[in-house]
Amino acid sequence: MSAVAQEELEFKRMTPADVKEVMSIEVRCYPVPWTEGIVRDCINVGYECRVARLNDEIVAYSFVSIAAGEAHLLNLTIKPEMQGQGYGRRMLGYMLHLIQERLVDTVYLEVRPSNKVARELYRSVGFVQIGIRKNYYPDPGGREDAMVYQLLLYDAV
Repeated sequence: MSAVAQEELEFKRMTPADVKEVMSIEVRCYPVPWTEGIVRDCINVGYECRVARLNDEIVAYSFVSIAAGEAHLLNLTIKPEMQGQGYGRRMLGYMLHLIQERLVDTVYLEVRPSNKVARELYRSVGFVQIGIRKNYYPDPGGREDAMVYQLLLYDAV
């Protein structure tokens, strides 16, 4: 990744004006994408919804719910043509920083076993697998399990 791209990446709160661009990425990244209604609901209920912009274009986005000292990373997506350039790691780092600011103890997420790149990214920052959710993800050919990952942010006292 070039130093120019590093400097130009801006993280911002997602707004309703971003939904169309987010959806154009979502439908290209997932066999069963989130709907526009789900994206709007996440914004409206106050989840931590963020976009990463490069030259005023969304290259990544993420949604996190936070409650009772726990965070759930619901979605972290990188525009297909921008994948493999470090934007996922930067988006994840930014979201984990937001989560830590809320004094959250634990972060959870689900990831498809078939998504080896995402699994390696999550493991590289300290997430560990704690379980499996059977038939969690809808898929055109049936359903796929989810690997449940956990990241402990603060040691228990």
